[in-house]
Amino acid sequence: MALSENPAERHRQVAGHFGAVAGGVTDWEASSPVPDWRARDVVAHLVDWFPGFLSGGGVTLAPVSVSVADDPAAAWTAHAAAVQELFDDGEREFVHPMVGTHRLTDAIDQFYTSDIFMHTWDLAKAADVEPGLDPDFAGALLAGMQPIDEMLRASGQYGPKVPVASDAPVVDQLMAFVGRNPGWTPAR
Repeated sequence: MALSENPAERHRQVAGHFGAVAGGVTDWEASSPVPDWRARDVVAHLVDWFPGFLSGGGVTLAPVSVSVADDPAAAWTAHAAAVQELFDDGEREFVHPMVGTHRLTDAIDQFYTSDIFMHTWDLAKAADVEPGLDPDFAGALLAGMQPIDEMLRASGQYGPKVPVASDAPVVDQLMAFVGRNPGWTPAR
């Protein structure tokens, strides 16, 4: 699936794909490629960190009435819908003490949609299904991240790069860059 160039539509596509993967998870306690995270933790991470990020820039995300602990897939669906509503006000300026000034639309796209995209791989691997990620978007993310490699590693949010062949699929290259082993499979 080729992703849209429009940030609102791209979020809808990426969040929808993550939701489809979440909807197919049968074991929320399955291990994931992120050390010490279960499948449920992948969803919890995405649902939990973004409201705080937004509030740092003066934006309040509508609360979600279902918890990840009770129903991760339903919590994701509600959360993604609340984020999608922010695109209605996307032209507004978003000033965040850590990332500077952006249009709200661009901040969501750059900092959150890309995170959903990469964590879709984690959730799909935990569920032992094909991630089905757009290679063009993966290549664009990788190209954008490579020049700021040192800064990303210093943030503590990315593990050490995992070596992969230079001709590995671009999705594998991206995941290796952010510290995932592209050959990871869940324990049986």
